[in-house]
Amino acid sequence: MREPAQFTIGGLAQAAGVNVETVRYYQRRGLLPEPARPPGGIRRYDRAALDRLGFIKSAQRLGFSLEEVAVLLKLDDGAHCREVRTIAERKLREVRGRIADLRRIERALHQLTQTCASSGGDVSCPLIQALLGR
Repeated sequence: MREPAQFTIGGLAQAAGVNVETVRYYQRRGLLPEPARPPGGIRRYDRAALDRLGFIKSAQRLGFSLEEVAVLLKLDDGAHCREVRTIAERKLREVRGRIADLRRIERALHQLTQTCASSGGDVSCPLIQALLGR
């Protein structure tokens, strides 16, 4: 049995922890279906809409773009686990690449700050000179 619609767009947004414009944006992007408006009435959203918003936000927290979220939502029928895994593995490789980049940046900044600390008050800052390519 389907749960009755219970949320206005404002109530749905509040329950999902987003703003109303986010809900509308997701609808325009095709990520969230827009319920029919009853004659003279207000659109009502059901629990499935709230769950879908939760899915979108969770996927975004894992680093998935809205385009990737749209693909994942289309594959949500239980028969496409292999494709979903492939997408997740690709995302994992991207995240690992970003982590490696951040570690390189960390090492470079650490080295530059150590150089600054040992410069002994020279007029020219070694960090700025390194960033200027000198």
